[in-house]
Amino acid sequence: MILVFGGTTEGRKAVKVLEEAGNVFYYSTKTGGQEVPLRHGIRIDGALNREAMLVFCREHDVQLLVDAAHPFAVELHKTVIAVAEELRVPVVRFERIYPPRDADIVWLNSYDDLHLPSSTTLLATTGVQTISRLKHLEAQGVRVVYRILQREQSVALAHQQGADDSQLCFYEDGGDERLLLEQLRPDAILLKESGLSGGFREKVEAARELGIRIYAVCRPSFRYDHIVDGEHGLRRMVEHLLPAFYPLHSGLTTGTCATAAAVAAALQFRALSSGAGNDVSTELPAEVPVVLPDGETIQVPVVYGDGFAAVIKASGDDPDVTDGLEIRVRLEPSDHVEICGGEGVGIITLPGFDFPPGSPAINRVPREMILRNLSLLSVPPFRVTISVPEGATVARRTFNPRLGIEGGISIIGVSGIVKPFSEEAFIDSIRRCMQIAKASGCGHVVINSGGKSERFVKACYPDLPRQAFVEYGNYIGETLRMAAEFGIPRVTLGVMLGKAVKLAEGHLDTHSRKATMNKAFIAEMLGEAGCEADIRGMTLARELWALLSPEQAKAFARVVIAHCAQHCRPLLPDGTLEILLIDDEGRIYSGEE
Repeated sequence: MILVFGGTTEGRKAVKVLEEAGNVFYYSTKTGGQEVPLRHGIRIDGALNREAMLVFCREHDVQLLVDAAHPFAVELHKTVIAVAEELRVPVVRFERIYPPRDADIVWLNSYDDLHLPSSTTLLATTGVQTISRLKHLEAQGVRVVYRILQREQSVALAHQQGADDSQLCFYEDGGDERLLLEQLRPDAILLKESGLSGGFREKVEAARELGIRIYAVCRPSFRYDHIVDGEHGLRRMVEHLLPAFYPLHSGLTTGTCATAAAVAAALQFRALSSGAGNDVSTELPAEVPVVLPDGETIQVPVVYGDGFAAVIKASGDDPDVTDGLEIRVRLEPSDHVEICGGEGVGIITLPGFDFPPGSPAINRVPREMILRNLSLLSVPPFRVTISVPEGATVARRTFNPRLGIEGGISIIGVSGIVKPFSEEAFIDSIRRCMQIAKASGCGHVVINSGGKSERFVKACYPDLPRQAFVEYGNYIGETLRMAAEFGIPRVTLGVMLGKAVKLAEGHLDTHSRKATMNKAFIAEMLGEAGCEADIRGMTLARELWALLSPEQAKAFARVVIAHCAQHCRPLLPDGTLEILLIDDEGRIYSGEE
């Protein structure tokens, strides 16, 4: 059993990660004020002291603690660590991502370290609980304005600590930080080091623009055996510490493996250049940190060879032919960073990919990951050569030959992590999401194929809650039937062209095992739209966007959407369905004139 301490953004993320397992866990908050959709999780509210926490953990056979509480919840952190030690169970700290401690900010170890000239006006954004700790400033002639939550309980607590109404202003979720500062015009602002999810960067940037002095209280530091700072890291850590919790385990993309190998190769090069001798393998780390595209950091096991570093690809329980492959990186000093493909990395021979024919099949996101992670190290520019010794053999069992990628595998990955899903498990996850959307009162649900399409369609509906966005993967028909089953009155289907041309032909499951791109049918739709395009050499549907003028693209989109609607609308007989076709640049076609 897992017990999570939340009440924060990280708490919500932890719930999302653990719900994927389909197993029971407990979610604890101090006040009970946070709304969190739980299907398998069981909520407990109210503060737990050490004794109460021990009793709960013993009675419910808790085998793992996840501390996702606010970084300044000092007493709770101490209690969680103490209980974990006494029960001899592991504890994972779900930490926030923190920006660097910039030199133009005055960093404080405690509130007592803050000293300001008299007649200074200070805006304190550190919370209602800290008002009493700042009263010494008022005694020194400093005018302090406290920004607190606009709750009756918070206002009462502020009054108890000696603050009057003229000293209070209120926090609004999503409010304009600059506008507030312009209205108050303080000389200085006091922040907690609350991390990216706590809005720290937005407050700092607004204060800088207005020339306001910035003071920040450093987050408290605690020793945890296991620390993660994102959803992927949390899932991987739970899989490691409590393997039975997830029926299927996640893996790493080839892009993440190549990035980790590049980081390890850079560390190896630096060690050799420092004069440590040729045999430095015993001094080099067995795991290296890799920053994923979403900003979180995970640890990846690495191995070292003669002039190279490598990662053994682990796909988890995802059925992936690249599982177990060795992905190597060799670095050579260069005038600029260059990413090259070596043995076993395929070569692009047809247009339509991120890079032109003749380029190594290393996608844009893995390239960006390598550049970003190497930039974090104090190393010179390198020529980065990625090789996969068994890549050419394994590539024959992939779609690469059909796509015009020859001689090896592709280095790919958008999130950096491979999440395994059987068909049954994925469809069940869709059902759970649809149930949560219904339970949350969403009268409008937006279904989309994944992270990229969701990002584009979210911009069209900024007021919809997160629960209103449901990922269908390839199971468009199943998802629409569920929407009808749950009585969702309005559904928007966001779809990119690769799936849309399959759906337009009547394939409600667009997985490549079930349906392939039909050029003859695409040609018929082009004719119907009055468009002329030579698609004989086309290997990917998205290449069409480059072949059509803006007006042709609109006409073709209307035809594709009409065909999709013909097959989809009967699945939602009592609701309204809107279909949005999305191109690779995020342009959205609605099918209307």
